[in-house]
Amino acid sequence: MAVFRGETSTAGEAKVAGERSLLLGIGVSAIGIGMYVPFSLVFFHHVTGLSFTLVGLVMTVTGVAGLAFMPLAGSAVDRFGAKRVNLVLYGIRALGFALYPFAGSLPAFAAVALVTALADRSFSVVQQSLIGEVARGAARDRLQASTRALQNAGMGAGALLVSGVLALWGTGAFTCTAWANSLAFALAGLLVGRARPVPAEPAGPCAGRPAAGYRMVLRDRPFLGLTAANFLTALGYSALSVLFPLYLSTWLAAPDSLTGAAFTLNTALCAGIGVLVAGRVRRSGARRTRSAALGALLFAAAFAGQIVLGTLRPGQSATLAALLVIVVVYTLGELVHSPSGGALSVSAAPEPVRGRYLATYQLSYSLATALAPSLFTALLAVDGRLPWAVLTAAALGAALALLRLERHLPAEAVHAEPPAAAATAAGRPATAAA
Repeated sequence: MAVFRGETSTAGEAKVAGERSLLLGIGVSAIGIGMYVPFSLVFFHHVTGLSFTLVGLVMTVTGVAGLAFMPLAGSAVDRFGAKRVNLVLYGIRALGFALYPFAGSLPAFAAVALVTALADRSFSVVQQSLIGEVARGAARDRLQASTRALQNAGMGAGALLVSGVLALWGTGAFTCTAWANSLAFALAGLLVGRARPVPAEPAGPCAGRPAAGYRMVLRDRPFLGLTAANFLTALGYSALSVLFPLYLSTWLAAPDSLTGAAFTLNTALCAGIGVLVAGRVRRSGARRTRSAALGALLFAAAFAGQIVLGTLRPGQSATLAALLVIVVVYTLGELVHSPSGGALSVSAAPEPVRGRYLATYQLSYSLATALAPSLFTALLAVDGRLPWAVLTAAALGAALALLRLERHLPAEAVHAEPPAAAATAAGRPATAAA
């Protein structure tokens, strides 16, 4: 495998130029996010002085507007490059949080919230595109895993930090927190700006064809299938934050403290062993489609476990033990699926239109997040086990779809390394890895 800019890791994998600064910037940004996301309604209420009703209404409207902006962000990435757009979004978020304490009227808050929401919603598209811009091959999988671990650790640290600040100085400290967020995003932008894109790969036989717009994405049936499979898996990603607390309190009649314990366990595992699990999967030489499918199967096992638990309804001690085991299985599914699925989508997107492709792919997450609350509550009202049954079927469907799509996706997307290189690294003849 090619070496990027002359840097290599101790394991022989390619290193990304400016990788440490990139990851540090992502971690700093995650701390900023963790300082306001868990308290979003309360945060903006105290920062602006507006009522909870108005704050909630503005957040809903601007959030929907942000979804509509995602395709434009994808086009901007293709035109100007992911790194430039990424730095612009960091700048907008830094400016937005610096202005929030001065947005005491509804029009001012709506204007600042709208601009900030456009940057927030588009950020995942641009960050995924940036990983594709600065890394190739297995380095993409490594960056996906490291990014997810840092985001979990950073958000947890940010939430703990702001909790301590509020305990010491009360709700008046929210204003200082807003400015701290602004500084965090500005610093993150400076750090991420040190990452250097990898030179473009040699042009292939179709290089003379001009890059198309979203019509090209809509004609790419394998990629649309990949996006649909991710939508099914993305519903499972929403389960822990949306369905799990309702299921505990209504169907199992368990104490709400178990929700906090589950979140803590999930966050700690993601931050502590995420990179190790992803590295083990990567070194096994598994195809990205198959490791992503394995992650979906682990999701299905965890959801099926909830059905069994909801049927047996044991005592409180047994319920606690079972829930913790289920959360561990669920988290392992997340740790196996996320790096492989993310790298698969980035590598399946043609480089000239990567931004548009990933904007389409990321909509699967956004739509699943938007649909999950109404879907889960409606199913839970019928039977507490029904939403878990739907999620089990969805995860199994995603795994099957990923396996069926394997032969239709580009080889460089399915394999983290070329099959011949992977076979050589493993000490096997090249033909054995084909």
